[in-house]
Amino acid sequence: MSEAPEALVLDELSAGNSGSGGGWKDFVAGSLAGAAQVAIGHPLDTIKVRVQVEKAGMFKGPVDCLLKTVKNEGVLGLYKGMASPLVGIAAVNSLLFWAYSYGKTLQTGSPNIDPTMSQIALAGAGAGVVNSVLASPVELLKVRLQVQYNAAARGAEVFRGPVPLARHLVQQFGARGIAWGFWATVAREIPAYAAFYSGFEFAKRRFADLLTDGDASKLSPLPLMLSGSLGGVSYWVACYPLDVIKSRVQNSSAPPRRIGYIAETAKNIMAEQGVKGFFRGFSPSVIRSIPAAGVTFATYELVMRALNSNLM
Repeated sequence: MSEAPEALVLDELSAGNSGSGGGWKDFVAGSLAGAAQVAIGHPLDTIKVRVQVEKAGMFKGPVDCLLKTVKNEGVLGLYKGMASPLVGIAAVNSLLFWAYSYGKTLQTGSPNIDPTMSQIALAGAGAGVVNSVLASPVELLKVRLQVQYNAAARGAEVFRGPVPLARHLVQQFGARGIAWGFWATVAREIPAYAAFYSGFEFAKRRFADLLTDGDASKLSPLPLMLSGSLGGVSYWVACYPLDVIKSRVQNSSAPPRRIGYIAETAKNIMAEQGVKGFFRGFSPSVIRSIPAAGVTFATYELVMRALNSNLM
């Protein structure tokens, strides 16, 4: 899920956090950390999505989009659509953790055997496919709420949250209304999570070689945080053109009926904006991915310390 590709970092920190208690404490801390990451990163995600889907000429770039959004809608305009990922973050992260762990064990035969980098990439790609089941509807609602730019002034219907929007889409389009853009999400998540997990694991192993004689379980939070930042950047570098396609599809006037819509949307973007159209909003995504790991880590650590000090 694009809102929180730093999810694996929490899993690694939990594994190396002696006395954490595991189980429900990790779930609570991980969910709150994911929510904090969404809250911090959502404004840049809104800028990214708006730049991706609006016609050329609407915004000169991310900074212009930011200024116009704040001017016309106030600061809260940057947080449109945030309820959807906030509500879905715990379920999406849990599914992602399970799918990735299962994918590694399926290839190595044991959770105690370190997978190769190619096995990590394959497990990440598989986790991306599974993750799409939940990520697609969450992303759909988020995107459509984020692009309600001056909707009232244009006479368009304004939805106040994901539940009214979901109800409207199902009433208007049936089940297709909530599965809108599913295959575009799958196409994005496969390379995205293959790259994220590979980038994270590569950096983590290099830090382990340099700092802990190859024992990654002894790494402190800082190198894991830096590894997570590299994973986040790798995520966007690997999938960004597909993310643009997904956003355009999910903001179209009606859900597509044929799987060929991915290629059709790509052709339309190329015809309208050329190659640069596939990278509109790229800079906010990369910038956002760097501090996201830090916010995620800090929240997780503080919550775990509070839970352990009060309940142990």
